[in-house]
Amino acid sequence: MPELRKDPVIGRWVIISTERGHKPSDFTNRVEPKKAEASCPFCAGREGATPPEVLAHRANGPANSAGWTVRVVPNKFPALMVEGDLARRGEGLYDRMNGVGAHEVIIETPDHVPDFADLPEERIAEVLAAFRARLLDLRNDKRLRYGLVFKNHGEAAGASLEHTHAQLIATPILPKAVQEEIEGARAYYALKERCVFCDMVEQETAEDNGRRVVRATANYAAIVPFAARFPFECWILPRRHLPVFEAGGPEQDRELAGVLRDVLQRLNAALDMPPYNLVIHTSPYRDIDHEYYHWHIEIMPKLTKIAGFEWGSGFYINPTPPEEAAAYLREVR
Repeated sequence: MPELRKDPVIGRWVIISTERGHKPSDFTNRVEPKKAEASCPFCAGREGATPPEVLAHRANGPANSAGWTVRVVPNKFPALMVEGDLARRGEGLYDRMNGVGAHEVIIETPDHVPDFADLPEERIAEVLAAFRARLLDLRNDKRLRYGLVFKNHGEAAGASLEHTHAQLIATPILPKAVQEEIEGARAYYALKERCVFCDMVEQETAEDNGRRVVRATANYAAIVPFAARFPFECWILPRRHLPVFEAGGPEQDRELAGVLRDVLQRLNAALDMPPYNLVIHTSPYRDIDHEYYHWHIEIMPKLTKIAGFEWGSGFYINPTPPEEAAAYLREVR
């Protein structure tokens, strides 16, 4: 029968609809293979079609020229603007402030056709290094409280350009989803004096368990969460307590790149190239005790629609039990 499961971090309940038991073949969303596109602003040789870069990895040559492997530019149509003051103010019971922040695009490869999962590990590690560098730089801006790296893959997941890329938005307020995680982790630590994410990793990777583990290495674990909101949702977490993603280094990037690439390729093989959203949740820039928070990556294939019940109730309905999803992903070639 259907089962209600409670997320151990934020206390959200999820309905695992075991009666439906959706298998990979039941989902039909697919990202079609790409063809070279002469007008793509993210391709090598079209550097002038984007705002001037804020970071690039290239062996030689001047800024904003070809020869790069990873390139970061301001978003041409930013959600928030880096110039100006916050000017916090009230209007009766309402609060408002200026839309100050940063909005950047991380172009993951100069080649149009490959997807992120197609890149070799060393190139994915370069992208992770670019994420870290930009998060660290924006941390110095005292107006900003949080930097969120995210990736929309496929039109159904919100990607407006098909050339593989990620985005970073830094905000002057703490995002609600992160705030809920922090509050839940703080309450768990106050009760048990342990990090809830560390306990989660330890339990999931225990030798007598492992039912929801997709891949585990010496320093990282990829799991399908116990109370997964979406079919085939995957999380990647460090196996030791690490609160700040951007505090890593080249060795961690290379191992993480291998795990991330492996998980994405398993999702592609099991679900026939699904659209997905990827987010990195790291510690806020200020005002947090690092003892209880733990950075992690969330990957959410876009396989089902959020409808009236979900919007009205706050529940999610997941038609694929996490244990079955993890088993499919472990076994896929």
